[in-house]
Amino acid sequence: MHAITLETERIRLKIITPEIIRNLFETHTEMSVKEALALDESGYEKYLNMYRQGMETHRISLLYFLLEKKETGEVIGECGFHTWNKAHKRAEVFYSLKYESDKRKGYLSEVLPAVLDFGFTQMELHRIEALVADWNIPSVKLLLKNHFIKEGTLREHYLVDGVFEDSDCYALINKKP
Repeated sequence: MHAITLETERIRLKIITPEIIRNLFETHTEMSVKEALALDESGYEKYLNMYRQGMETHRISLLYFLLEKKETGEVIGECGFHTWNKAHKRAEVFYSLKYESDKRKGYLSEVLPAVLDFGFTQMELHRIEALVADWNIPSVKLLLKNHFIKEGTLREHYLVDGVFEDSDCYALINKKP
């Protein structure tokens, strides 16, 4: 899966895999890595940590896309899969926008269907999960709009700033053979 790019009406989605991240850190300067992944200093440290500690095991990996505005080439966020369990054909979807000014403009509503389709067709996923806080209403609405079904609540599932928070678990099953 090299150099895969998806496109929606306004967004170009550029694939990022552990192999691509490894290659960047092993063959490029810090400035080049920051530019390629559209990272600030804290983002660079996060990815450097991922690179040093490893991003995958023999069964678990990740794959995601940088979201780039076609009009300007600006990277505004990311969307893809982590905790990708290849043996069991499931992964957890994630998405985020970098700037408050890009929220409530429909970018994630536009790209999520393409990413989900990629997960089912190219990654051969059977199940896609999403874990979200119940107070994150925009995220819950996005999941429901894309036919995810709430399956339950994982109590005290995420540690955020020293506090354990619950996560609601949503899932989408590939019904196509």
